Amino acid sequence: MATLQLRPYTSEDAASIVAILNYYIANSTAIYDYDLRTLEQQQALLEEKLAKGFPILVATIGDRLVGFGYYSEFRFRAAYRFTVEHSVYVLPNEHGQGIGKALMEALIAAAKVQNLHTMIAVIDAENQDSIAFHERFGFETVGVIKESGYKFDRWLHSVLMQRFI
Repeated sequence: MATLQLRPYTSEDAASIVAILNYYIANSTAIYDYDLRTLEQQQALLEEKLAKGFPILVATIGDRLVGFGYYSEFRFRAAYRFTVEHSVYVLPNEHGQGIGKALMEALIAAAKVQNLHTMIAVIDAENQDSIAFHERFGFETVGVIKESGYKFDRWLHSVLMQRFI
């Protein structure tokens, strides 16, 4: 049986990443987008992160991409340069296998190497699994922005979680 491997993103991974993101856009409040992403849009977003020196990691089992994670700017003012916001996504039928854990551990390690100070997660309040996942890594809820998103005909609340590196 193939084992879980982590490696840096390559452009060949973009189509698999788009498929994962589009599943969550269409079926959940994990991403507050309405429109599905195109391959070209996603490639441009990922290349921009890489150009700024941010890591993008993919998780594979055999030749299948089963998850990915990255971080980038939290905000765009100079004083925020030691703070990053991250995202971790796993194929929906692959949850509970340690994929998200491996990605999160690797992102935290990369943030340490880059001498970052803190990581931020912005999570939909309905996504209790993600909140609990982050708590296992030492993230604490530092705020809730009520009715900050509107999707699927209802208002959504954003939970802000923080972990010092």
